[in-house]
Amino acid sequence: MQENLGQDNSTPPDTSKDTGENVKKDFQGLLGSVKKFLWELLDIRTNTDQQATKEAIIADIPFKGHTSWILICSIFIASIGLNANSTAVVIGAMLISPLMGPILGIGMSIGINDIDTLKRSLKNFGVMVVLSVLTAFLFFKFFPLRDESSELLARVAPDIRDVLIAFFGGLALVIARAKKGTIASVIFGVAIATALMPPLCTVGFGLAIGNWDYAAGAMYLFTINTIFIALATFLVIKLLRFPMVRYVNSQRRRFISRMASLVAVLVMIPAGITFYNVFQESLFRKDANSFVDEKIATYQFSGEGRFLEDFTDIEFQDGEDPFLEVVFMGNETIPDNVIATWEAQMKEYPKLRGATLNVVQGSKNEAADQLKYVNELYESQKNMLSSKDEKIAFLESELIRLNKGTQGQIPFSEISLEAKANYENLARLGYSYLISTDFDKTDTIPVFEVSWKKEAGRSQTQKDVVKLHEWLKLRLQNKDLQIKEVILD
Repeated sequence: MQENLGQDNSTPPDTSKDTGENVKKDFQGLLGSVKKFLWELLDIRTNTDQQATKEAIIADIPFKGHTSWILICSIFIASIGLNANSTAVVIGAMLISPLMGPILGIGMSIGINDIDTLKRSLKNFGVMVVLSVLTAFLFFKFFPLRDESSELLARVAPDIRDVLIAFFGGLALVIARAKKGTIASVIFGVAIATALMPPLCTVGFGLAIGNWDYAAGAMYLFTINTIFIALATFLVIKLLRFPMVRYVNSQRRRFISRMASLVAVLVMIPAGITFYNVFQESLFRKDANSFVDEKIATYQFSGEGRFLEDFTDIEFQDGEDPFLEVVFMGNETIPDNVIATWEAQMKEYPKLRGATLNVVQGSKNEAADQLKYVNELYESQKNMLSSKDEKIAFLESELIRLNKGTQGQIPFSEISLEAKANYENLARLGYSYLISTDFDKTDTIPVFEVSWKKEAGRSQTQKDVVKLHEWLKLRLQNKDLQIKEVILD
């Protein structure tokens, strides 16, 4: 009994170690399942037809015969769509254009070390660019209507989004090309998204009207698209491990391999520089727009004044002397201390440090300039006006406000000549606005400063001040204007 009791009191076996090992095995199994799922989800190597992909890309490289005429027709259609500001027509032109062939050929030939295909791709790429620009140039040169539509102007200032669209569009295109049974919808979608044709049409437009900035900006956008589509093609070809072209002559093989590597580096360097510059400009524009929305647009006018947000001009200029221009309209002047505060607040935005703020004020412009702003304001907003009645109401309100602004402007040159003719003792006449407040309201008061000749008697000048004041109030129909005497040294 004592022995049995001793055995019953013995310590039970420890199972915590076995439990920990089981949990660890289950976790490892879960990770393996997730890894397998992701591999099957994202792997594109197993369903790739390398030979068919290579043959399809090479077949699309040449520009001759039918392909050339298809390109010419699509360029004409795109030019008409850009001229008519029709997005649907531009999309249709991009769907039928054969522009992708040489670009994919460049990326693939560098990736597989095929110098002959690279030469053929570059030659046909040059033919494609020249033929496209020449066709667009002839259209815009001889077509009687050459309006600068928003569709055209959208292709002269690339930003970071264009870089990303070109790169991921190129990835999607070459992945679709590599799949067994090419996905046609992807090819059409990439043709629309990357928009190779509209920039070339805009280059022709810029050359036709003699605007080199338009032509250069559009060619820059086309170059961005080309470089990043070719880069994406190169990376996918390397990822899929397409077989390298072999040469019998080992010396020639090494030379071609080095040349292909050099071309790849030359493509990647401008791609990286372009991405950096466009990214910096994008950050600058983001800070500039935030500054305008948070500081400029919130300014409260006490009288007739308006901030024309549509005329805000943001210029990065490759980081050299960037500036921000804002436009105000009306008869109320922005005080200098407010402008100084805005300039100081720009330093709160990292990318705006070193940038210049230009404030264009309507009250300091001639009436003709203000009418120009009204016309430009209408043109910029007319697409958002849905009916004739809204257009008429919009124009009438702007003209009424403009008339109020011009009524508040004083014809100082005429006033000074009349005053000189009526008051022979008048030596000097000045004019300015005084902004004052009693903390309940703010007033803008016109103030005339007068100085009299030293030989004039004080009694006479006192009478002249009273008469001049009454005459100015009557002449300018403003009972609030004031006169201030200044003694000449």
